[in-house]
Amino acid sequence: MPRTPGAEGAPPRIPRRTALLGGAGVLGAAVLLPGCAASGPQAAPALPEAAATGATADGGVLRMARPPASQAETLDPASSLSAYEYLGALYSRLVRMDAEGQTVPDLATGWESDDAGLVWTFRLRDGVRFHDGRGFTSADAAYTLRRIVDPDLASPQGTVLGPLVDPGRVHTPEPGVLVVELTTPNFEFPALLTNYHCYVVPDGDGDTIGATGIGTGPFRLDSFSPGGRGRIVAHDDHWEGRPALDAIEMFSMTDIQARTNALLAGQVDLISQTNLDFATARVVEASERATIARSVNAQWYVLPMLTTAEPFTDARVRRAMKLAYDPQHVIDVALQGTGVPGNDNPVPPDTPYWTDYALERDPDRARALLAEAGHEGLSLELYTSAYDPVFTPMALAYRDSAAEAGIDITVRNTSADSYYTQIWMQKPLMATYWYTGRPADQLLNQVFRSGSSYNETAWSDGAFDDLLDAARATADEDRRRTLYQDAQRMVVDEGGAMTPMFADRLVGLSRDVLNYHESGFEFDYLNIGLRP
Repeated sequence: MPRTPGAEGAPPRIPRRTALLGGAGVLGAAVLLPGCAASGPQAAPALPEAAATGATADGGVLRMARPPASQAETLDPASSLSAYEYLGALYSRLVRMDAEGQTVPDLATGWESDDAGLVWTFRLRDGVRFHDGRGFTSADAAYTLRRIVDPDLASPQGTVLGPLVDPGRVHTPEPGVLVVELTTPNFEFPALLTNYHCYVVPDGDGDTIGATGIGTGPFRLDSFSPGGRGRIVAHDDHWEGRPALDAIEMFSMTDIQARTNALLAGQVDLISQTNLDFATARVVEASERATIARSVNAQWYVLPMLTTAEPFTDARVRRAMKLAYDPQHVIDVALQGTGVPGNDNPVPPDTPYWTDYALERDPDRARALLAEAGHEGLSLELYTSAYDPVFTPMALAYRDSAAEAGIDITVRNTSADSYYTQIWMQKPLMATYWYTGRPADQLLNQVFRSGSSYNETAWSDGAFDDLLDAARATADEDRRRTLYQDAQRMVVDEGGAMTPMFADRLVGLSRDVLNYHESGFEFDYLNIGLRP
């Protein structure tokens, strides 16, 4: 996923949420009658391309409606059950990813490796303090990294960093210097530290961080109830300066209708981590109180074929499935044009290492490949649910497009509550999504490498794995780009994932909110504010 897949929650392998709250939070589940959403102009305007910007009021409180979360959620950023919406406000990382997908400084001001890509040296900011007044040093960075790779913690990012980072080879020669001696060469190592599980926590605070939330971010914790209400307040001593807001109040609400109605009623200012379907987004944009912020290419949607299950064990069938459909048709139906073709490549367009390689649609060739594989007149079931509003229209659009190649697909709509425990990675063909924001190396290794717990198609190819290893060990950036692009071509040609499209995430927010900017898994907590 995706889950949260971003692919997190249960199952802990992804970044999204699958557990439902026992309650709706303080606002309740029925804020407005559905008819109230129709107030405001009757003509539905085009959705805005970006959020409104400008000078904000001095202070103010932003009210955020969160999706359902597990009552086992925690403020520990390394956990698979982390309360995601709090993390970017409370913590900082050594490095972060900018809007163009580049790795840029955060708590580290610079970094360099030796010629072999084995020893990495990070130089850290002076004068940074945690919320409780402790000064940030290399000891905190080293502790954070060692903790992430601790098998007992079972951090999702531990599966990525564990093969590279030996806790005994993480050194702190000076308070402002961190040295990491990797077990194998990796010239993409800093990019792997942009992951949101890599937020820095104070040295020794692992047992308490899930409740205290002590970090170096622009906000500090005021209150937190797992799966319920919480509040964070401005950290006046933040190293980048005080945030524009005085506080953010968090409310957990059980369904998208309740969250949308609360926004339209003016009871919340922002619906977090919710991708509105196009029809709902048009209603929100037509209202007097609310509008839409568009996060371009924020999610990629997938129709995974389980390569260990018939008929997808045969590469000819997998290729036929890709040749059979028109990605633009799927976008037009499922996204109403608010996205771009994925062309079965999950690396986001125009990010570092992306390639524009694509298979040209050819239903006749798809039909011939199926006949060659002994599957002429192929009939399949494609599983979907209401977990995400795009799943079912995407599945139906694919069904209609693939019919021209003689593929007969029955779309099965299943329960959203159990979708990621009983359908995802269980059925041979289903619908899912992932959040973008991962560097290409992490994405390709996590989602497609042999044996990865995130490998939702169970595709395994030694040559593909070798390409990834070679790319990591290559110092020359142009050569490294070529290797990663070769790996993407293998995903398109041989892999089990159909990626019809990248979708813009449509976020609902009050017309009083300014400077909402989303990048990767989080938005800009420092500069978001309210109109004067």
